[in-house]
Amino acid sequence: LAKLIRRNRHELAVLESLDSGKPVRDCATIDIPETINTLIWHAEVIDKLYDQTAPVGEDAMALVVREPIGVVGAVLPWNFPLLMLAWKVAPALAAGNTVVLKPAEFTPLTALWFAEMCQRIGLPPGVFNLLTGSGTTGAILAAHPGVSKIAFTGSTEVGRQIRENTASSDKKLTLELGGKSPFLVFEDADLDSTVEGIVDAIWFNQGQVCCAGSRMLVQERVANRLLEKLRDRMKKLRVGDPLDKGMDMGAIIAPVQLKRIQNLLEQGLEEGGDVWQWEGALPKSGCFFPPTLISNVDPASMLAQTEIFGPVLVSSTFRTHDEAVALANNTAYGLAASVWSENINLALDVAPRLKAGVVWINCTNQFDASSGFGGYRESGFGREGGHEGMFEYLKPRWESSWEKHPQRFVYQSSPALMESSDSPMIDRTPKLYIGGKQTRPDSGYSITVLDAHKKAAGEVGHGNRKDIRNAVEAAHKASAWSSLNGHSRAQVLYFLAENLETRSEEFKNRISVLTGDSAEKAKRQVEASIRRIFSYAAWADKYEGRVHQPPMRGLALAIPEPFGVMGVVASDDQPLLGLLSMILPCIASGNRVVAVPSLKAALIVADFYQLLDTSDVPGGVINLVTGVPSELATVLAAHDDVAAIWADGPADECEQIKKESAGNLKSVWTSDGKSPDWYDSQAEGSSWLERATQVKNIWVPYGE
Repeated sequence: LAKLIRRNRHELAVLESLDSGKPVRDCATIDIPETINTLIWHAEVIDKLYDQTAPVGEDAMALVVREPIGVVGAVLPWNFPLLMLAWKVAPALAAGNTVVLKPAEFTPLTALWFAEMCQRIGLPPGVFNLLTGSGTTGAILAAHPGVSKIAFTGSTEVGRQIRENTASSDKKLTLELGGKSPFLVFEDADLDSTVEGIVDAIWFNQGQVCCAGSRMLVQERVANRLLEKLRDRMKKLRVGDPLDKGMDMGAIIAPVQLKRIQNLLEQGLEEGGDVWQWEGALPKSGCFFPPTLISNVDPASMLAQTEIFGPVLVSSTFRTHDEAVALANNTAYGLAASVWSENINLALDVAPRLKAGVVWINCTNQFDASSGFGGYRESGFGREGGHEGMFEYLKPRWESSWEKHPQRFVYQSSPALMESSDSPMIDRTPKLYIGGKQTRPDSGYSITVLDAHKKAAGEVGHGNRKDIRNAVEAAHKASAWSSLNGHSRAQVLYFLAENLETRSEEFKNRISVLTGDSAEKAKRQVEASIRRIFSYAAWADKYEGRVHQPPMRGLALAIPEPFGVMGVVASDDQPLLGLLSMILPCIASGNRVVAVPSLKAALIVADFYQLLDTSDVPGGVINLVTGVPSELATVLAAHDDVAAIWADGPADECEQIKKESAGNLKSVWTSDGKSPDWYDSQAEGSSWLERATQVKNIWVPYGE
C-alpha cells in the first residue's frame, strides 16, 4: 500500500487538494509523505512487538499476551483525509484487526482511491471496508454491537456523544478531539524563527488543524516587536487557488465552516481585541478567509477559549514563567503546545508543566509515525502513532477469561441487622479518610456492615457528594506527590508494605470474619496484598519512557506522566487485594487517588488507613470514602476535577461511570461487568502503569 501511494503521489496530492481545499504543495510535501511513512513504520513494526513473561512461582512462568481487538470502526475528519486514514488503518491492520472506515462526508475521494488499492493488492475481502455517508453513518457505526473499537478524530462535542453512546458496551475508544493550543514565546526567543513557526502553527491548512497554535502568549518585553514582525510576514502570505503551487493558504473546507469562522470572530470581538487582517485580494469565488491576527485578547474571553478552526490567531501577554504556564493551561483542552526560547533549560522546565499531549520546543507541527500523538483533558484520550498507538489496537488475552461480576449487595441499617454477632463488635464507627485525616461523613449517617453470617460486624460512614468533593480537593492539594521522584515514592510504599506485614494476622482475621473465607484463604489474600505493595514499590522508579529519533536533527522524548487525581471504585471480590491492586499502580506512577471501597471491605479499609498514618503516606495521596459504591461512583465519574477513573463492578455500574465521565472526557477503565482475578500475575505490572499514565511527547531539536 505504501509503494502504491508513493507511485501515485502526484495524483493523490491533486485529489487531496481538490477535495479539501488545502494547497497542493502542502499535500505533496507533507500529507502524502507522512502517509507513506506511517504505513511503512507499521509494516516494519508488525514482527517487532513481543509479548512478555511474568514469574508466578519457583518453576513456572506466565505468558502475558496481547491479541487483536477484532473489528475497528474508524471515523475520519475532513482536514487530513488520507493521513488520518493511515493513522488509523495502519496500526489496526498491523495488529491483526479488520477495519470499517467512515471518511468525512466532505472528503471521501482519497479513501475511495485507497479502497481500490486494497483490492488491487489482494487484501482479503472484509479486512478493509469503506462506508461513505454523513455523521449519522458514523453514529450508527459507533453504536454497532459488532464493533470492538472506535478510533475517532473530530470535534469534542461528537467525541462526547460517542463516549456516552458506547457506555453500555465494552468498546475500546481512541478519541483525538479539539484543541486551543498555546504558542509560548519567551523574551530570549529568536523572533525571526518564531515568526516562521507561527505561520506554520496557525496558517498551515488554513488553521483547520486540531493542534493549531491558535493562542499566542508572548512575554511583555518582546510583544510589540514580535507583533510588528508578524504583521510584516503576514503581508507576504499568498492566499488563493489551492492548485497553484505558489499558494501558502487555500480555501476553507465548505460554506458552513466559513460561516462559522465569521460568526465566531464577530461574536468574539464584542469582548474586545485589536484586529489586523491580511490586506491582499481574496479570490472572488470559493470559501476563502484572510489570515487574521487579534492582539490584546483577554485570556478568559471567548476568542481565547473557543476552538475557531480557521486562520485566526489570538494574542495575549505574560510577565513571568509561572504566569505563562498558568495561562497556557487555562483551557479545557490539552492537545499540543509550542515553546520558543533559546534557553533550553527554561524550555525543558516549562514543557513538563504544560497540560498537553505534545509539546514542541522551537518548532511546531512535527509528526512522525514513531511518536505518539494525542491529548489531555477535553482533547481526548488514547494515542495514535508509536508503540503506545499500537497498543491501542490490542487487548490483554487474560481479560477473555473474566467471569460475570455479580450485583452488589447493599447493606442497610435496621434493628434486625443489629443483633449481636459471634464476631466482636466494633465499638466505634470508622470515619472517612480524607486529606490524611479521619473525617465524619457529611450526612452524619452510617451504614451497617455484615459479616459472613449476615450479622452486624460494625458500621461505617455513609459518604455522599460533598465527601467526594472534599476528597477531590484534598487530592489536588497533595500535588507534591506527583513531583516526587520515583525512588522517593518507592520508599513510602516499602514502608507501607512492611507495616502491613507487621499487622498481617489482624487483617487475616478481619477478612475471614467479613467474607467467610477460611483462615488459609484470608492469609493468602493478605500475603498477596503485601507482595503487590512491594512489587509496585519496586516499579515506582523503573517505569520509564522512550527516546524517539524522528527524521529531524533532534529527539522526541516520550514521557509517561500521571493523570493527577484519579478515582477508583473497587469490587466486592477479594476486598483488600482488589482495592490495593487498583490504588497501587496509580500512586506508584505519581497520581493521587480518591477510592470508593466495597462495603464488604469497608471495615478492612478502616484498619488500612491506620497503616497509612504510620507509613509516611502524605495526606491527600490516598483518600477513602465509604458508602454505597453505585452512588459514589456516579459522583466521582462526573467530577470535572478528576482526570481518570477505574472501576471494577457490575455492568450497570460500569455503564453509568462511562456515561458520567463524558462531561470532561476523563480516561476510563472498567471491568465492563466482569470480575478480574486479582491473584493473577497479569493483575499487576507495566500494563497497569500504562493505564495510570498518559504519554507526553516533547520534541527537542538541537544544533544551530
